[in-house]
Amino acid sequence: MPDSALIKCIKAELAEPVHPRVSAFAAHIAAQYGDAARGVLFYGSCMRSEQLDGQMLDFYLIVSDYTAAFPNSWKAKANRLLPPNVFPAQHDGLAAKYAVLSEEDFHRLNRREASAVSVWARFAQPARLVWQSDDIAADQAALAISGAAPTLLNAALAHMPDAQMDIEQLWETGFALTYGAELRAERGNRPSSVVQFAPQRYRLFGEAALPLCAIKNEIQGDKVMLLPGQKKEIWAERKRWPGLRRRGKMLTLARLAKATGTYAGGIDYIAWKINRHAGTDIEVKEWQRRWPILGAIVMLPRLILRGAVK
Repeated sequence: MPDSALIKCIKAELAEPVHPRVSAFAAHIAAQYGDAARGVLFYGSCMRSEQLDGQMLDFYLIVSDYTAAFPNSWKAKANRLLPPNVFPAQHDGLAAKYAVLSEEDFHRLNRREASAVSVWARFAQPARLVWQSDDIAADQAALAISGAAPTLLNAALAHMPDAQMDIEQLWETGFALTYGAELRAERGNRPSSVVQFAPQRYRLFGEAALPLCAIKNEIQGDKVMLLPGQKKEIWAERKRWPGLRRRGKMLTLARLAKATGTYAGGIDYIAWKINRHAGTDIEVKEWQRRWPILGAIVMLPRLILRGAVK
């Protein structure tokens, strides 16, 4: 079966070159997992800005399965019950965090049936496949990611205030929904800035992904128009979002708690990330480093009251 227009776009984007230090870092991460490693994806603000030094790079490591990745370890069960596990890494003067997902979970969590938005919201955005075990792994990564954009745009279609909208505004609507379904520190203009960083990319991907959405639509010039007679489909999409928002925020807390067992200095990273994105000046106290779960629990209500995390 030939690749769809969307998968062709994804494959081309995944193959775009990155700085050699990023590729070397990805290979360094993959080497720690032997034959279990299938691919390493680079994404996030560092990928967009191409600024590496002094930053925290973001990777996803895709593995064949968790038992192979973490033999005889509690981490395999933790990754299976509450994916992904997140770990810190350093290489060649660069720092990163990487999340671990199996190929099966990566495919599932990029689709509408996912119980939370975190994976498909990220991979509706640009990414690079910076290390792969073979061509089959590369094809599987592209196929998994092909679920992300239609899932996000379908949600946006259901929340359009009118029967038509600019394609860029539709993407912004979708990202605003996903940012509201997680505990996030970014400023309120984040969805708009993500799209405006690469508007031509989002138009191209929108044209390829919109025909795959469950809510039927038509592209006319720069506009997306809803086709009539879809009240049932629109209601079904809207109906699931209160649950997605509740689960997303609870899962964020649960993953932060789990990260205290996998991520040394995790609470310092959380504070750094919030300060960077929200413009705050949070300082972590020594007792919070000794008891990071309790420290995060104490920190969170204050951040919410200050508007740093929403």
